[in-house]
Order: sequence, then C-alpha cells, then structure tokens
Amino acid sequence: MKRLLSALTVLVSLCAGALAGAAPATAGVLDVTCTPPSSNLNSYTPPLTGTTRTVTVSTTALYGPCTSLSQPAITSGSRTASFTITASCLDLLDPGTVTYTITWNTGQSSTITSSYTSAVAGAVLTVVATGTVTSGLFAGDSVVTNFTGPATDITLCTLGLGSVSSVYTLGTLEITSV
Repeated sequence: MKRLLSALTVLVSLCAGALAGAAPATAGVLDVTCTPPSSNLNSYTPPLTGTTRTVTVSTTALYGPCTSLSQPAITSGSRTASFTITASCLDLLDPGTVTYTITWNTGQSSTITSSYTSAVAGAVLTVVATGTVTSGLFAGDSVVTNFTGPATDITLCTLGLGSVSSVYTLGTLEITSV
C-alpha cells in the first residue's frame, strides 16, 4: 500500500510539473458576439429553380443582440445588398467567398471577407463561414458565423419539385482579435 501511495504521489507530481511548465494557450479576445435572433434573409427574383438563369438576389442581415467588451456601445448591426447572379437552386449548396460590410448601431462599420460552406441535413440548412475583418472597426480580427434555417424549399427544388424564392436563417456572429 505504501508503494502504491508513493507511486501515485510521484505520478501526481510529474503531471503537475508538466502542466505548470506548459506554455499558456494564446487565445484572442472576443471583440463582439451577436446571437439569435440574428438573421439573414436572401430573396431571389425570379425564384431559383433547377434551371440556371439570371436572378436578382436581395439580402438583408440583422445582427443582434450583440455584446462587445471592447466597444460596449455596440448592441446591433445590419447589412443589405442587391446583386444579379446566374444560378439555379443546385448552386445554393456550393462553397464560396463573400465580402460584405456590417454597419453597427454606433455608425461604425466592419468590412468582412469570408469563405462559406452550406449543407442540408434532414430539413435543416446550415451555413458556416470563417473569414477576416479586412477594414473598419475590428480590422484584422477573425470572423465566424454559423446560421441555420429550414431547407424544405431547397430540397424540393433540387429534386425538381419546386422553387426557392427565399432562404431565411438564424444564427451567431463572432468577431475575435487574433
């Protein structure tokens, strides 16, 4: 029994020494977090079908409630855009890169470039993006977004049984210093 206690004491001492000598992990500071009901709405005119055609996309994202230790006045943000693409509903699940500008409730803005992936599992669409704030408030910080929403229209469209007039998702936005 004495040997077992001695062995355990040595083992605990070695583990404690290894942990004490380990370099601390360097983690960035979370500059801003926006949680649901943060949302993104993409509307397609005319609606996307299984056939590739020219479509106008109108997008509106509303971020909030948001919290920021470094910028405590930030409580929300938004972005809007309208552009033309040539696409079908089959393209909704393709990965891509996007650049957009969030205007915060303080009047400040952050321009972000992100790479995103989309997936449908069951009846849920998940869109995950990672990127960087390229200019404005929080320039140089990393950005992660994770949004989910119903995928019924997308699934039906990809099966040739319908169209997609809009995609609505809810999720989170995190901007972290590096």
